[in-house]
Amino acid sequence: MREDEVRAQLTTPLAAPAFPRGPYRFTDREYLNITYRTDPDALRALVPEPLRVAEPLVRFEVMRMPDVTGLGDYTESGQVAMVTYDGEPGEFTLGMYVDSLPAIASGREVAAYPKKLGAPKLFVDSDTLVGTLDYGSIRVALATMGYKHRKLDEDVARQELTAPTYMLKIVPGYDGKPRICELARSQISDLTVKGAWTGPARLHLVAHALAPLADLPVLEVVAASHLLTDLTLGRAAAVHDYLA
Repeated sequence: MREDEVRAQLTTPLAAPAFPRGPYRFTDREYLNITYRTDPDALRALVPEPLRVAEPLVRFEVMRMPDVTGLGDYTESGQVAMVTYDGEPGEFTLGMYVDSLPAIASGREVAAYPKKLGAPKLFVDSDTLVGTLDYGSIRVALATMGYKHRKLDEDVARQELTAPTYMLKIVPGYDGKPRICELARSQISDLTVKGAWTGPARLHLVAHALAPLADLPVLEVVAASHLLTDLTLGRAAAVHDYLA
């Protein structure tokens, strides 16, 4: 393989890349989102400068993705913090747990999503929408919401999904020191909201050393949403270089 051909590759292995080129189109992407108030000191300890904690609010989310171009069928779950950057409201992705290797690899390599292996589920149990997250054999999160109790205004849903999203990209060099250490920004713009609902919700988090969602304790549930969408993820771009 010539050097120019090597430079044209997206990822490895060369004969069987871990994921195809995007953009990735999501059809019938379904969300269970629960926003809750947490301990402000614990949250500030996890949000990197130059981001600022807007309010001590965290959103726990479970996303069911049955039809993703190039990536197939998978589910992911995670936490995001409400932040500001240069005065603009947004959110910082604290951690994501995903049941698909191509989705993990592409999310980390192409963008900067902090993805690791987990086993999230989103399903309907009688009259309740349920989101769970298992890490190994341990259940670390259980979210419940009344199934389609009330319509949610589409503008509210759109605002929730199209806020700027910030992520840390850290890639070490061979000497163990960071070769890339950046704050990246992404934003969804190509979005169709096919359904949006709200209702009573609860969230239970279990302490775990390697899936530490419960380090941001649930003090008060302030909002919940169940959303059905089609969308394309926006391209990530660096907004702050920690090594400059």
